[in-house]
Amino acid sequence: MKTLILGAGYAGLATATSLKQIPGLEGLLIEQNAYHTFETRLHEAAAHNTPVTLPLLPLLRGTGVHLEQARVDYVDLDEREVGLKDGRVLMYDTLVVGLGSVTNFYRIPGLAENATELKQLSDADDIFNFVNRTFDNGYQGNRDIVVGGAGLTGVELVTELAQRAELLSKERGLPPFNIYLVEAGPKILPILDEALRAKAQQTLEEYGIKIMVGHRIMQATADSVTVQTQGGEQKVIKAGKIIWTGGIQARDIVRGQKIEKGPGGRIAVDEFLRAKGYSDVFIIGDMGLALNQEGKPVPTTAQHAGQQGRTTAKNIMNIVQNRPLVPYEPTTLGEFVSLGGLMAVGWMKLPWNQKLAITGGIAHVMKRASEWKWRSSVD
Repeated sequence: MKTLILGAGYAGLATATSLKQIPGLEGLLIEQNAYHTFETRLHEAAAHNTPVTLPLLPLLRGTGVHLEQARVDYVDLDEREVGLKDGRVLMYDTLVVGLGSVTNFYRIPGLAENATELKQLSDADDIFNFVNRTFDNGYQGNRDIVVGGAGLTGVELVTELAQRAELLSKERGLPPFNIYLVEAGPKILPILDEALRAKAQQTLEEYGIKIMVGHRIMQATADSVTVQTQGGEQKVIKAGKIIWTGGIQARDIVRGQKIEKGPGGRIAVDEFLRAKGYSDVFIIGDMGLALNQEGKPVPTTAQHAGQQGRTTAKNIMNIVQNRPLVPYEPTTLGEFVSLGGLMAVGWMKLPWNQKLAITGGIAHVMKRASEWKWRSSVD
């Protein structure tokens, strides 16, 4: 059975590395890069140039899955084919689509044209280079940074940027730049409960970050954003760098007559993570609209992507061995937010649906645990 796995993000890589060499299974991973990027650590690369990638080939040892470096152009489920940017067309018996998401700019005028994203390594490089330039003696222009979106990525990014600015300020004798964290909603980090959120906000305030909740970005130019309060008052914030972390949407790369799509362009899947109407296609990670036990969409997080990948690998092997499929049963093991250095806040799941709040170094260790699993496999 020829199985194509599209994308080596958290979901696709979990699928590929969970497969075993069994008779009748031929696996091929299609990924444009020769490495996996820890997207949940891109904020560290953006501030400190921290290495956040792992080579793919060592991770695939023993799986029977081969790597093909290529970019996917389109996926046609009705024709059962995958078109590549280089013009090749690949056929499949079973398909796993884990191509991730793209940034959603919500049609805010000027935002897509003028804001930097934080979705891949080149974005992190761009931010890192800007921060360093602003501490050059000959730098001319605005040094301030506006980050739109106070979810996980936005909060983690501003704390690391504040730490980097403080370090460079001491080294080079220049004042740190201002960092504005702009959020349309009423609070930062809606995934956390009130006590942990308060701890996180206190940490941001100690860094000197200017938190602007209840402010919606209305438009952006090359050197400013216009924000509006819920009361309708508008204000222009000048900035040398605008970064948008305020939303994602599924890649619009898959076509098929029977496809059902939900919020954010995510493709509806059944209890086995197969695209509805296509029993030979698994849609996982940010692209799939999987539902939890309460019938609500599963969050687009790394831990859930990994769970989906491992379940999909198990089901691919079950198909080859003529065994029944196992349903996907999502579980949230915890949520952790890095706040710079060894500081983090979050919670982990305990028996009987209890939660244990954790802050400081232990929370930092918990946040890194899943990454260490990958790294240990290539040492």
